[in-house]
Amino acid sequence: MMSKQSIPILLIDAGTGNLHSVFHTLRTISDQIVISDKPEDVFKADRIILPGVGAFSGFMQGLLNRNLVDAIDNFVKKGNPLLGICVGMQAFFDFSEENGKHAGLGILPGTVKLFQNMPDLKIPHTGWNQLWFHEEVLLLQNINPGNYVYFNHSYYCVPENPDDIAATTDYGIDFCSIVQRENVYGVQFHPEKSQKVGIQVLSNFVNSGRKS
Repeated sequence: MMSKQSIPILLIDAGTGNLHSVFHTLRTISDQIVISDKPEDVFKADRIILPGVGAFSGFMQGLLNRNLVDAIDNFVKKGNPLLGICVGMQAFFDFSEENGKHAGLGILPGTVKLFQNMPDLKIPHTGWNQLWFHEEVLLLQNINPGNYVYFNHSYYCVPENPDDIAATTDYGIDFCSIVQRENVYGVQFHPEKSQKVGIQVLSNFVNSGRKS
């Protein structure tokens, strides 16, 4: 029974979006994916993926309603690997300014801000754009600076610590598109919609530190 086994890769369901496309993309990498919204499964997980769509406040409320916030916090403090996707990455920070001021998980210091209106740039930022980085961190192994990934967001993360920024993307400003600190990883784009580059990012996370 699963209750007596570890969960190699846990995909957390916060109840705010369809996990179908993320799950099926991950299944091309590993057959050990479990979807759950139960905190007891967090304690059995080897690594966690936290995808998020929709409003920041609704996503955080979904985590709170399922008693997942403390479970995720304890998971991270034990040094286990966590990957946030889109709003899942935004939730790592102290708070978001989306529709007011809403507290996040506080795993990384920083805020989430709305793109300002700029000439010739539409909000939300939707479509293909490039990743720019100076060093090959874990998520970016076998990926080249300038590779394209798929975005769909109106808010972006502003880490307080510049060392947490692993890659940036230009959309009127150079915004943070990947974060990495120790065992915590996040991507603002949608890897499940980013074809070969997205699959490589997920594979880098899923297979890091695993025995072949």
